[in-house]
This record gives sequence, C-alpha cells and structure tokens, in this order.
Amino acid sequence: MKKSLLIALLIVSVAMSSVLFAAGAQEATPAKEVYFLNFKPEIADVYETKIAPAFEKETGIKLKVVTAASGTYAQTLKSEIAKSNPPVIFQTNGPVGLAESKNYTADLKNTEFYKILSDKTMALGDGEKVLAIPYAVEGYGIIYNDAIMRKYFALPNKAVSIKSADEITNFATLKAVVEDMTKNKGALGIQGVFASTSLAAGNQWRWQTHLVNVPLYFEVRDANIAMGSKVPEIKFSYSANMKNIWDLYLNNSSTAVGLLGAKSVDDSMAEFALGQVAMVQNGNWGAGQILGVKGNKVSDADIKFMPIYTGAAGEEKYGLNVGTENYLCINSNASVEQQKMADQFLTWLFASETGKQFVKNDLMFITPFNTFKDSELPTDPLAKDVIRWMNKSGVSSIPWAFSMIPSEEWKNQFGAALADYSVGRKNWAEVEKVAVDAWKTEFKLTN
Repeated sequence: MKKSLLIALLIVSVAMSSVLFAAGAQEATPAKEVYFLNFKPEIADVYETKIAPAFEKETGIKLKVVTAASGTYAQTLKSEIAKSNPPVIFQTNGPVGLAESKNYTADLKNTEFYKILSDKTMALGDGEKVLAIPYAVEGYGIIYNDAIMRKYFALPNKAVSIKSADEITNFATLKAVVEDMTKNKGALGIQGVFASTSLAAGNQWRWQTHLVNVPLYFEVRDANIAMGSKVPEIKFSYSANMKNIWDLYLNNSSTAVGLLGAKSVDDSMAEFALGQVAMVQNGNWGAGQILGVKGNKVSDADIKFMPIYTGAAGEEKYGLNVGTENYLCINSNASVEQQKMADQFLTWLFASETGKQFVKNDLMFITPFNTFKDSELPTDPLAKDVIRWMNKSGVSSIPWAFSMIPSEEWKNQFGAALADYSVGRKNWAEVEKVAVDAWKTEFKLTN
C-alpha cells in the first residue's frame, strides 16, 4: 500500500514538473517581433494603430514601433542600439548619418526589399555592400491656400500687377505679394500670411535643416561640389538670401515674434488647415496633418506648392526642394531570424496589397519601388503637386544638400542662433558666424 502510494506521488510529481518546465519554456521563448525605430512623429500613429496590427494579423509577427522625439533621432538611435533589445529596423538620413551607423548596418544586397527598388543607384552603400534603401521621395516648399490667394488677387486695391499665385516666380514678387496681403489681412479674413514660425524645442527642423538647404545648395553648386560629398567648411555665401526669406516669415507671421518659442509645427499646420493663414513652409508629408485637423477649412483642390524663393540669381528656373533623407537599414547585430523578419516586414509594406494601401492612403509616400502601379500612387494634393513640379518643363528641382551637414549638433547650434536672431539677441552677422564656425568644428569632430 505504501509502495503504491509512493509510486503514485512520484508520477504526480514528475507530471507537475513537466508541466512547469513546459510553461517556463513557453515563457522564455520570445514572441516573433520586429523592433522598428521610427523617425517621423507625424506618422507614428499610422504605424502603431494601423500598420502594426495588420502586419501581425497577416504574418503572426509583431511590429514594435518606437518613435524618437522630433529632432532627437540620432541620439535616440545611439542609445537604443546599445540596449539588450535594440532596433532591428532603423532609419538614416543619408551619407553622413550612415557613416555613424555603418558598424551595425547589414548588407541588404540579397534581400527581397532591395529587389523591389526601381533605381538601384538610389541606395547607399559601401563598396559592394548595400546598406540603406530609400523608401520615399519627398518635396517641400511653401504650401499655400489658393482660395485665399484668389481672394487677394481679386482685391481692387492690390498693389501688384500679377493675377495669380502661379505668376510668383522670384523673391521680389513673393515679397511684394506677402507684404501687401499683410496690409489687407482684415479683408482676407486671415491672422497672418505665414503660419507661426515654430521655434519650440524640437520643432526648428523646418529652418535649421529644410530652409537652410536652399542657400547650401546654391553654394555647393557654385563650387561644383557633388551631392553627398564631405564638405569640411562653408562660406555661407548665400546667407543674405536666407535672411531675405527668414525676415519675410517673421514679419508676416500670424504670431508675434516673442511668442514663437512656444509654437510647434502642429500649431503651424493647424493654423493653415483652419484658414487662419495663407502660407506655411512644409513638405508633402504635411498633407495628412492638414486634412486630419478637426474643422479643416481648406479643400484639397486649394492646397498647392510654390518654391522657396530667396532672391538668388536665376531662381526662376528652380522648383521645389526634392530628394530623400528617408533610408531604411537593418541592424547587422540582430539575429538572422530577426533580420529575415525585418526584410519580410519591409517587403510586405511596399509590395503587398495591404501594405501598399497604407503607403498610398495613410503614409502618403511617393515611393521609389517597382511594385506600385500609377493607380496606387498617392492621391493627396501635396504629393500630386510635388509630382507636377518635378515634371514641370524648364524647371529643375533643388536637391537635398542638407544631407551634407556634418552633424545634428550643427543643426542645433544654427537653429538656436536663428531663434536668438528672431528675438533680437543676435544680429545676422552673428548667425553667419555660428553657421561657418560650427560647421568647421563639427566636421573635425565627426570625420
């Protein structure tokens, strides 16, 4: 009897141990997951609430999305990549950014994702290796509300002879129109011509990266420097041109200069969407922000682009700033399985029927992949206008020279100098000095 009882207890004990071991093994086995460190806060919600659930439903793989705060991607990547569970998919902004992450960037030459890239020369690499693949071509300039512009051009007392926004082809004309619109803002029902020049922390990228691209491009063009080259120093020779447009923004804004330090990009886009202003500098990615604002008063047909004119000689022949700082990379230190799942996700996003619908309707990317038919290209007004400007006869796009900026720190120092100038703490000569000196210093530190 005792022997039978002991045997029974032993059997129960072994069975329980097996169950506990199995349960423990299940807990220890990580779920299939890909960690994506996203660069763009304005589309984080699309990745988190739409794309991630759909990808998991179709593949069983969870997409973990973490989004860096605006203006902090480089430092966030450095921090996250050093953790025990680092990003498997991350982004880089071009040759300079890639140089900083090259040690942990996988060769994508044999991936399915690379196979669908239409123009293989657009990828960034090192020798025979393919390290970064562009996922969107973007354009930016001055977005304007054509309904307000038509209202202005219909005024009997307008001070200019032109009859439509299409006739603005240089800074002199833009300045004349903008300043006259400011004088007539009551009749136009607007609070200012330009939306708030957002200077809140993390919101200066429209100026310290995008606006400065115009004078940078003309300088490297004059010096016959190839795009993507390393530039040890700059003269900031088109500084006066940047001052032209910067002053025009500040002096014709919907917000007093002293309050701009509290204004964000979201504030600016909301002002435009609500019809409070006629113009705002931003890119085609801003379409979702405009159309998504509750109470939006701007119709699709009235959302249009014009180039950023600064007074540079021959600027009539230039259009929007078009290029990409949007490259995707895979972490070479991730496991082989994780790298394969990353490739699977990226290919799914840009090649599957489900993924392409998100790209077209929610992310609104103009993509460089051969998987998209004409009918699958974005239909939002700004993407369409970028394409129109790219195809415009006699007009060349301004390439993205800002990928040559030596570091994020240069942008921060230059942005701070612009903010100081805006409130009178610096004169423009001091802004120039910061741009030139900080460039030289940062180039030495990063090369």
